[in-house]
Amino acid sequence: MKIKEVTSILEEFAPLLYQESYDNSGLTIGNSNNNVSSVLLTVDVTEEVIDEAINKKANLIIAHHPIIFKGLKSITGKNYVEKIVAKAIKNDIAIYAAHTNMDGVWGGVNTKLGEKLGLLNIKILSPKKGELRKLVTFVPDEHSDKVRKAIFDAGAGNIGFYDQCSFNLHGDGSFRAGENSNPYIGERGELRFEKEIRIETIFPKHLERSIVNALLGSHPYEEVAYDIYPLDNEFIKVGMGAIGELAENAEEEVFLADLKKIFNLKCIRHSSLQGKKVKRIAVCGGTGAFLLKKAISSGADAFLTADIKYHEYFDADKKILLVDIGHYESEQVIKDIFYELLTKKNLNFAVHFSEIITNPVNYY
Repeated sequence: MKIKEVTSILEEFAPLLYQESYDNSGLTIGNSNNNVSSVLLTVDVTEEVIDEAINKKANLIIAHHPIIFKGLKSITGKNYVEKIVAKAIKNDIAIYAAHTNMDGVWGGVNTKLGEKLGLLNIKILSPKKGELRKLVTFVPDEHSDKVRKAIFDAGAGNIGFYDQCSFNLHGDGSFRAGENSNPYIGERGELRFEKEIRIETIFPKHLERSIVNALLGSHPYEEVAYDIYPLDNEFIKVGMGAIGELAENAEEEVFLADLKKIFNLKCIRHSSLQGKKVKRIAVCGGTGAFLLKKAISSGADAFLTADIKYHEYFDADKKILLVDIGHYESEQVIKDIFYELLTKKNLNFAVHFSEIITNPVNYY
């Protein structure tokens, strides 16, 4: 397989369109047309990880955090980023990152965190808006099943955890074929009225091209009438953070102790204990304090995230147990996600977990 075929597996699951504006996900180093020898999965790219890739003969590193986050004006080895970039290029190692796009999709870092905690009824904490489109088209009755199937197969018609959703209304469509037309039915210059079905359905905007192609390829008319409308609805399968419920209420101290076991933590930073049990838990891998107000308004008893600043603990305001387990610790599930996505395919190369603990934070 070529590198672009491997990365397309990840992008089908977590489209680059879903990354935050400040992010730099995607292939940052390497030629996408090169063949893959083996893949190394990691949270961060360090010099040690490059050495590990060399030793394991892996010419593609898939990381969570992009090694190139800001523009590089030179590559002289004056800092760790330039050293890593130079070493990767010298050894013909490609580097790909799936960062905030992999955080925000269903099945990504945040919902995976929820699963690791054993949460039930998991939902996206802060769903994105503006990511959905509505397709409206008009199809002869006898071809409606074929057209619906084609656009559903291309990814339309999913609402939450339901699929093949559409609204269908019978009516009469009119048209008159012009001199240079080749009408499917009727004659040139003839005004016709045909029994048609108005089909309405929704789709994620990144699938627009493939869905329109499916529509045009399955529709019998020479000129297909269709409309696409932007929607401001929340896309409940894409967004930041996640929220769910423990199977049973837990004492705060028991909950914190369980976190240490589940994530193999040396310590936990948290706001003051309130002396009450917790059940509804919000999570956000990495730096997530920006979701604190959303966690509180969503009725969470505890919010698990990382990189909480001193004054942000005051923002908990005794309304929620605010828990910081560490940035690396909250995102290390990403390697499992990468591995599951890639090994579902019939790959002809090895996929390795990096054995390097890239966490730059140490505890004494």
